[in-house]
Amino acid sequence: MSAVVDPASLPGVWRAGEVDRAAPPGIPSGHPRLDLELPGGGWPRAGLVELLHDGAGHGELSLLFGALRAVAEEGRAVAWIDPPHLPYAPALALAGVPLEACLVVRPASPEEALWSADQALRSGACGAALFWLPERTGYPWLRRLQMAAEAGRTLAVLFRPSSALAQASPAPLRVLVESHEGLLRVRLPKRRGPPLVHPLAIRLGARPQGRPARREAPAGEPGAQPFLLPAGRSRPASQARA
Repeated sequence: MSAVVDPASLPGVWRAGEVDRAAPPGIPSGHPRLDLELPGGGWPRAGLVELLHDGAGHGELSLLFGALRAVAEEGRAVAWIDPPHLPYAPALALAGVPLEACLVVRPASPEEALWSADQALRSGACGAALFWLPERTGYPWLRRLQMAAEAGRTLAVLFRPSSALAQASPAPLRVLVESHEGLLRVRLPKRRGPPLVHPLAIRLGARPQGRPARREAPAGEPGAQPFLLPAGRSRPASQARA
């Protein structure tokens, strides 16, 4: 008579009431409290994450700075596909994200945005790809991007409005972010395990833990990129000069 096998001991299986601790090691976010709640102890190295928030430039990107720095240190690029504003170079430099690792893609149409995201994820050259897609992007395309992220072993982060939470998504991880009085309130409505309903409070402007930040290059020095404009004065990426 064979022994009864506990299903939870099998690879890829976890109990619904517990966070999946057997998930592959993730990329530390630089925020220890958040990493404790993320399966794998950080952002997934190969998979789709939905970051749900309203508005732009409220500090939501600070949750990713630690991971962006880590993948850049591995020699992989960080792709920014159709961002609503050009990335703020001083903030990236202060967080230790090398500007030369950042690729800003400004597609001419929604179709090109989807194609660019798919290619960036599948290429294997990008350790992370951040993208802002048309609101009506359907489930089949999201599933395709999830599979592309797995194939290219890329952290894929899709920024969507919080209203998208009502829609089905193939993303294994969905993160809801709200800003309030200098704090980011972070919930995890979907993860491998029970949702995190009670929000984590992360102070805006707190530097992610890890290696010291790189020195910011003043305008005119090698490495400075004057076309990366502060969020408060940014033009839409489609109007920016290449």
